[in-house]
Amino acid sequence: MLQWLMNLDVQRAVALSAVALVIRVLSRKYWTSIRDIPGPFFASFSGLWRVYHLGKGHIEQEILNLHKKHGHFVRIADNEVSLSHPDAVKQLLHANIEKGTFYSVFSLPDYRYVNQMSELDPVRHIQKTRSLSAGFSLSNISKTEPYIDNVLRLFKAQFDKLCDSGAPVEFQNWFSFFAFDVLGEVTFSKSFGFVQSGTDIRHAIANTGSLVYYISIMGNYIWFHNLTLGNPLFSRLGLQPNSHIFDTCLLAVDNRKNNPEVRHDMMQRWLDVRSSHPDRLSENDIFGAAVANIGAGAETVSATAQAVIYYLLRQPKLMKRAQSEIDAAQSGGELSPLIQYSEAAKLPFLQACLKEAYRFHPGVSHNLPRVVPKGGITIAGRYFPEGVILSVNPWVIHRDPDIFGKDSDIYNPYRWLQGETKRMDSFLIHWGAGYNQCPGRNLAQFELSKVLATVLRDYDVEQIEPQKDWKFETRFLAVPYGWPCRIRRRQNI
Repeated sequence: MLQWLMNLDVQRAVALSAVALVIRVLSRKYWTSIRDIPGPFFASFSGLWRVYHLGKGHIEQEILNLHKKHGHFVRIADNEVSLSHPDAVKQLLHANIEKGTFYSVFSLPDYRYVNQMSELDPVRHIQKTRSLSAGFSLSNISKTEPYIDNVLRLFKAQFDKLCDSGAPVEFQNWFSFFAFDVLGEVTFSKSFGFVQSGTDIRHAIANTGSLVYYISIMGNYIWFHNLTLGNPLFSRLGLQPNSHIFDTCLLAVDNRKNNPEVRHDMMQRWLDVRSSHPDRLSENDIFGAAVANIGAGAETVSATAQAVIYYLLRQPKLMKRAQSEIDAAQSGGELSPLIQYSEAAKLPFLQACLKEAYRFHPGVSHNLPRVVPKGGITIAGRYFPEGVILSVNPWVIHRDPDIFGKDSDIYNPYRWLQGETKRMDSFLIHWGAGYNQCPGRNLAQFELSKVLATVLRDYDVEQIEPQKDWKFETRFLAVPYGWPCRIRRRQNI
């Protein structure tokens, strides 16, 4: 009898759990104002749909396909709609609207360090931006060009060795090495030493890949993240995937204190603001900004630089045009031995190739969520009430033929050299948009212009397996790999 009662209790518990699950599924799917918006069945009640496609590695293509099938509105979560209508860029990204909780996962190394990326409130975000802006300004970055040139000089020396040895060049590594070291010089007055060693020091690049994977998943479960790896206790124990970035910054800060040649770098700019306005910047704010700078600044640069070289190789006529432009500038005495940013910025076709890479292969592949404010919002004739999450995906917007032309599905730099391009410019959201634009975009443009002009001027590049496509997985970032090349010094240089 006792056994029978126990079995009955188990059966009742299972039945009650099943009923509760059904009620939860039905309420998520139907007890909402967005129940009529089409989308994947499982996405309407479970975040596991997104996790599944993040695991597959090409959620950007899935979102693209869904918009092609359903139109401007696609339901991708129980309370989230992905929008592809052009009006969404202005009404969501360019407006001072609160960001979705997904961004909270970018507080590194734990939730105490709220940086510009992880700050959800637009008012506080704008305040942080104003306090930190001096360090990120183009005028401040330009003052560091001699030190960026030191990194570029080492980069060239390493590439010359690769020319002599004939060893394969893995651009995903070398562009990351370059970007990390530039960040070290600009932020802390000291290179991290990646280019000089030619190695992934302390597995920083590999660990960044793990961090991006973690962010893409756990950004959907902030409550769990804050209880575990986002908790200060785990930070103190060094157990998070982002510990290497935290440790790298701590080491850089310590080295900076002992560096007699410390300059008026980003860190010093921020310390000056804190000294004169302690109410505007806390120590956590400064350290959070430094960690975010290092954590986000290298792989996005690597992805874009790779895209330029890869797509030029895939269309030899474009490669010839780019190198011919640079050769003409070289012959005219317009380029220094170490190409300066002001010189690279005057190469229109190179800049068009770079801008097209921003469009065609944006480094960020994740939807950018915003929370509908009080009073609701109407986009493309559809009203959304307060609290609904609306998001825009850069890959979707950048492929819109009504904005970028009928050939929006191909890499074509000429689109930026023909006619009026202001409308297209306004829809480039590779660095985000509005108050949440990436603060490091000036530095990224600066270093990309220099390193790409250098590689294209000084070396001929050949993919070892020309018929083999590169690989990339789109979690939060889309950083390519797996397309080894060989390089040769160009004879006319």
